[in-house]
This record gives sequence, C-alpha cells and structure tokens, in this order.
Amino acid sequence: MMVNSDTLLRAPGTTLRSVTSLFIFILFCAVTTATSSRAEILSDTPRPYDIAHRGGTLRLAAAASGGTLDPQINYSSQYINLFANVYDGLTTFKKAQGPDGNIVVPDLAENTPVVQDNGRTYIFTLRPGLFFSDGKPVTTADVKASFQRIFKVGSPSAGSFYSAIAGADLCLKTPATCTLSAGITDDPLHRTITFHLTGPDNEFLQKLAFTHAVILPADAPDHDTGNTPLPSTGPYRITAYDPNKSLKLERNPYFRQWSAEAQPEAYPDAIEYSFGIPDETAVTAVQNGQYDWMAESIPMDRLGELGSHYAQNTHVMPHAAMYFLAMNVNIPPFNSLKARQAVNYAVNRKAMVIFYGGPGIARPICGMVPSALPGATDFCFYSKAASPDAPVTEWKSPDLEKAQQLVRESGTYGEAVTLITADTSVEMAMGAWIRDMLQHIGYKATLRPLNRAVASGYMQNSANHVQIALKDWATDYPSPSNFLDTLLGCENFHPNSDSSINIPGFCNPDIQRLIDQVKTDLNLTAEETETLWRTIDRMVMAQSPVSPLIEKKTVLITSPRLKNFFYTPVNQLLFSQVWLH
Repeated sequence: MMVNSDTLLRAPGTTLRSVTSLFIFILFCAVTTATSSRAEILSDTPRPYDIAHRGGTLRLAAAASGGTLDPQINYSSQYINLFANVYDGLTTFKKAQGPDGNIVVPDLAENTPVVQDNGRTYIFTLRPGLFFSDGKPVTTADVKASFQRIFKVGSPSAGSFYSAIAGADLCLKTPATCTLSAGITDDPLHRTITFHLTGPDNEFLQKLAFTHAVILPADAPDHDTGNTPLPSTGPYRITAYDPNKSLKLERNPYFRQWSAEAQPEAYPDAIEYSFGIPDETAVTAVQNGQYDWMAESIPMDRLGELGSHYAQNTHVMPHAAMYFLAMNVNIPPFNSLKARQAVNYAVNRKAMVIFYGGPGIARPICGMVPSALPGATDFCFYSKAASPDAPVTEWKSPDLEKAQQLVRESGTYGEAVTLITADTSVEMAMGAWIRDMLQHIGYKATLRPLNRAVASGYMQNSANHVQIALKDWATDYPSPSNFLDTLLGCENFHPNSDSSINIPGFCNPDIQRLIDQVKTDLNLTAEETETLWRTIDRMVMAQSPVSPLIEKKTVLITSPRLKNFFYTPVNQLLFSQVWLH
C-alpha cells in the first residue's frame, strides 16, 4: 500500500484519526508477526556446527556506508553488529538467542577473571594459540596497547566505559601520551593481564565485551584508520572497502574456533555489503533475492505488504532501542528549560509510533529507559493533564496549548530552529512532522536531512551548533546506563568532537553523583539499583535535555534463501550463523 506523505504531514493540531485508519491492517500484520517471532526465539535451541550448510556469499544492502572501519571509533549499529563477526575482546556476549545472549562469557580470555581488592582488580589469562588475520600471534602486549589506543584515538566511549582504569584520567586529558602503566600490567610468560581500577565498576565486564574494547595489534596506528581495515581475530577479515560502493569480508585463514559461545565457526564463506541502495529499493531487492538483508528501517508504506505477502521472511524482534529528540542545552533556544519542556509537551508520540510502523512494533515512551531493561521508565511528565509535579503512568496525548504557553514564557517565540535528521524514509517522515510541530508552537523551523553515514557525527560535534536533532539509539549492553549515562553523562560531552555522544551537552552534578553511585556501589541490591535508575530518569526528564519519542522493536526482512535466522539480543542478526540455500 502506498500512502501520500502530504496527507500525513499536516499541522500537528490535525487529528490522527484519519491517518490511523489508513494503517489498521499494517498494525494488525505487525502485531501478528511480532507474536510469531517471539515464539520462534523462545523455542529455538542451539545446534552444533553443521558443515553441510557451510559456504556461499551473504549479500547485504544499505543506503550508505557506516563510516570508519576503525572498530574502536565507529559507534554505528550498522558496523558494530558487523564487527561482532570480525573482532574479539577479552570478554563478549554469548552468541545465543533469547535471554542467554545477554550473558558475558570469556572470549580471548580463557576464563572469567579473578576479581580482587573489592572489585578494583581484575586478572585475565589470555588463551594460548591465538592469531590475528595477518598471521601474527596475539600477546598480552597487544591487549595493553589496545586499551591505551582507546584513549589515544578518542574512542566515543573512552570516558563513559573505561575511565575507571587507573591512569585513565590522565589519558583523557593528554591522549597522545597515554600509557595506563598504573592501570594495566601484563605478564607475558603466564599470559596474564591485570586491570587496576580506581574504584569498583559494576558493569566492567560488560564494557569489556563492547566493540570498542576489541583487541588489535600493538602496532595499530594511534589514529582513526578510516577506510583501512585492521587485522582481526574473528572468523572474518575485511578485505576490501569503498565507502561509496561496497565492503567485503572473507574468511580469516588464521581463525580456529576456541569457544562456540564466544565466537562460533562461520557458515558463509564471504559477506558482501553494497551501498547506495535506498530503503524502498532494498525491500524489493531482498524480496527478489538480490540481497539477503538490508540495514535500513523498513519504510512504513511497505509494512502491510510484508505482513500480508512476505510474513515468513519478516521478523519483528525485541530490542532495547528508541528514538528521541536531543536538544542543545548550551545554545538558543533550548538553553531555556521552558523551551525544552515545551517540545516535550507538544510532540505527538502517537504520530511517531505510526511513522515507525504502528503499535505492534513501537510504543510511546516518556523517559530514557526502554521497557526491555531493568528500571524501565514508569512515568510521564509531559502529557495532557500531566506535569513534573503530577506525572501520569503513561503518555496519553500532546498538550499544544501548554507548549505554546511555555514557548512564550521562555522568551524564545519566533526564533529560528533547524532540526537535523538522517535521510532515511522513516526519519524524514518523523522529522517533517516534528518540524511542523515546532512551527505550530511558535518557532521558525526548518528540516535538514543528512546522509546517514555522516548524520550522527555531525549531530555530536558542538562546532556545528545543532539546536535539535532526531536520533535513534540502541543498547550497547542490557543496562539503563547505556541511555542515561552514555547519552547524558558529563564525561561524554566532548566539545568540537564528532565523538561526543552527549549531543545535548548536558551535565548536571546532582544527577551525575547518582549515576556514579549506581555504577560503583557494590552493596546495592538489584531492587535498589533499579530504584536509583528510575530516580535518575525522573531527574533527567525534569531538566528535559531530550524528548523521548518511542521505544521500538527491530523489523528485519531476509531473502528466501537465508535460513537459520539467528538473532541475538545484543548484536541482532548474527551474520556468521546464517545458512544460504
């Protein structure tokens, strides 16, 4: 079914009833598909490697490349999920479907670490017989150098994930001279690596399992390698890359499976990624078998067709992910709290649900913690008849009158505002609606879509003076810290850097103290931890540096020849485990 976007993108004051009626059968199909997909996950059981299914080339499509090939810098889900098949850290998330996929397991380390000194010391033993894809052995010196490199290259997560390592504070101040001599020691003879932390970190093993902590050769350049791939340890190596055209992965000749849980033997012989395939074209190409999978979100006007005629190869999968508006708290007009609160009151989250595909795959959210995580948001300040002093439990409808009042009280009425989005169909549709909403409450608003490959970096760099941006975000590992600390923690605002994940430039000392407490207090129970995250979530939303819009499931389509659909909660479709027939 094709829907004219001009019909949808009316002034925000227009009722959504007619819009909703156009999507009734889309939503029904989405709900049906979601239910069957969940059953598929729960009933799936691990199977041993079957050499009969080995071989073939997996063909992937994307509208654009995902940016740098440097695994310690890239923060796009498009490549992070790909890197899970290429690189390894000391730990990783279990390559399993369902809840087991959230479990941290040893990867290049041969077992879970010995933890001493009340959580301040971690001792790992490196597996013997490991090699990089260029044939060089993996050593403890490579491990130490890789963590120093995180700071030298300005990894986006250096401050938020690895600042507890002793000496990291100096590395953050003067990256070029980073040594971490006090924070990491190694014993080559016994293959041990010891991490010394300045204080406990309740999520340290999960952070070590994240892509930015992969182990690279000690002689890897101390700068972003851009289009040049680095030697890897996983089942694949990157052999060719033209960011304007394609990327190719082939088998790593030095890979030998050391743990099926951590990095299983791969099935496809090669993976080819083609760029420049728009989302509408990609859907048809996957249906026709020209490609096996597409990176972009499915355009909303294709969901009904997929649910009706392509349901067997359409997968609606759970994932802790969301869309939100990031508002720059350091420049007009959103350096005004009332202006930021106005946006939260005015945004029509029901419209955002529809643009993403309907309530079968998305739902409104008023805080920063999706329901798939512990400590999930359970309040709404910014809805009709709600306020920070009298919240409701869930979002009901926008309050445009309240929003207009707050804009006038803020003194920002009539100011020019530019909204930045990526140029995908879904995000441009959302962006056009939000632009109209901003105009409706009193701003001279314009929409500026950017190529998806550069949009995130542009939004994050304060030198670009981005006032407001539409951003999607998915969990790096299953914790509220990925949304409340990573996106809004003081240590994650780096002025004039494309790697500043804290797009609003938000820093609140009181909130940061609570974040630091929940990350470091070893005596907190699970219930106390969840309570603290909910408190932090409420404090953040009272300040409104962001406007949460929707939490979403992941909708994937695969070609008829792709079998053994293997979806993990962290890395989503695990490319190494699919069969091609």
